[in-house]
Amino acid sequence: MLQISTSTKLRLRDLERMREPVRIRIDGTVRHRIEVCRDFMLGSLDRGRSVYGATTGFGPLVSFRGRETTAEQCENALNHLIAGQGVDLESSVVRAAMLVRLHSLCQGRSGASLAVVEGLAHALGTDFAPAVPRLGSLGASGDLIPLAYVARALQGHGHAYTGGERLTAGEALAELGLKPVELDGRDALALVNGTSLTAGAGALAVSSLQRSLRGAVLLVALLVDILGCSSAFVDARLLAAFGHPHAALAGERLNQLLKGLVPSGTRGLQEPYSIRCAPQLIGAAASFVEHCAGVMCDDINAISDNPLFFPEQDVVAHGGNFFGQPAAFSGDALAVTAVQLGNLAERQLDLLIDPHRNGGLPPMLAPEPGRQHAVQGVQLAATALIASMRRAAIPASTQSLPTNLHNQDVIPFGTQAALNALDLATKLRLLHGSLAVALRQAACVGTRQPTAPLCTELLSKISAEIPPIDGDRPLDADVRRAAALLDDMADTYLTDGQGL
Repeated sequence: MLQISTSTKLRLRDLERMREPVRIRIDGTVRHRIEVCRDFMLGSLDRGRSVYGATTGFGPLVSFRGRETTAEQCENALNHLIAGQGVDLESSVVRAAMLVRLHSLCQGRSGASLAVVEGLAHALGTDFAPAVPRLGSLGASGDLIPLAYVARALQGHGHAYTGGERLTAGEALAELGLKPVELDGRDALALVNGTSLTAGAGALAVSSLQRSLRGAVLLVALLVDILGCSSAFVDARLLAAFGHPHAALAGERLNQLLKGLVPSGTRGLQEPYSIRCAPQLIGAAASFVEHCAGVMCDDINAISDNPLFFPEQDVVAHGGNFFGQPAAFSGDALAVTAVQLGNLAERQLDLLIDPHRNGGLPPMLAPEPGRQHAVQGVQLAATALIASMRRAAIPASTQSLPTNLHNQDVIPFGTQAALNALDLATKLRLLHGSLAVALRQAACVGTRQPTAPLCTELLSKISAEIPPIDGDRPLDADVRRAAALLDDMADTYLTDGQGL
């Protein structure tokens, strides 16, 4: 259960929990706060106060009056925004966005009704996930178009997923025993006028990359031990002199994993950069991810609406909290970080399969080269993955395009940045899974087994899930299985609360 009180702050892991149904309890103080704000908003309308989106048109049409009733105004707000295109977003991303929106509305500054907040909470208590097209949001005036699809699905319109099946939203609600939500007052705009999808996707990207950082350390340690390298490159004095704490921490983690290592004595004085500079690269990546984690924690706890209501001061504040610039910068930083971690993994895979550099292991790690090809296809796919990642590393946050009759004349494209970061984090997982399959095969075809006890344990866990390749076979599922296993191991090893 997830309880929302006046002191609740969402954590990154709370969003990951939304992959499954989670019961949400909203305490009485929060309910009272929501109702007070709602009453103040309605009272402001009754007194003839101008409130954007409630008494006016939307966006550049703000100088024109809105519809006659607030219920009609709600329908107008949603109907004109149902214009998204592209494939549906993953249900886990949509549900993460729903939790962020729920938490924002629970702050009692948006004028939403308690019925809307409860509707979101009840939906998250099931596996209900609105069908939301990927393309449409600029992350500039909130995630208007995608969140409109969420709001319409809660009403019973459009489509939604339950049990892995895409149904009409009305059918999905009925199957789950949920009642359609009725919107009135400022409910529709309160649901759509925030960067909840951007924040949700960015937060999920951070969580994925945090695991991948730990996975990268595990893979480096196993690569070093299987090849029989020296651990001199993680000398604590050396890395302390570098002056970057995260690099020193990466070296400390590697030293923990490599304790008991017996080098082969046949390697050169200095390893290739994909081994020797791994602590520096991973440390720099960890520093970026840590910064972005802080930004995304701020974002998932923000009130990204317009206007905001302050009943205690009789204030309706109009502004631009829906402008997703922090998440845009962070999404781009996460994307660049994922790509460089991907470059590292791809080069380590290339090193491992090359008989001129891998200490005499057979080419492609094939037991009978020519008759068998072992990880040759895996490397081809890994090359395609890293090429795709590099192509996607162009920053979204610098692509501003004026739109909306120049009402939105500066655009952060935070949603695209966050979704791109999540895509690249997913591809990085597959690169790490590819390297893990190759490491397992290297131990199978080589004469050396890991000598460090923790590395022996890591290889044993991978070997229990991934059979040796002693005859060519499809490996796509093995790569995905190895990626999932690394996620699990990343949550088991190196998690003492000290970062990385």
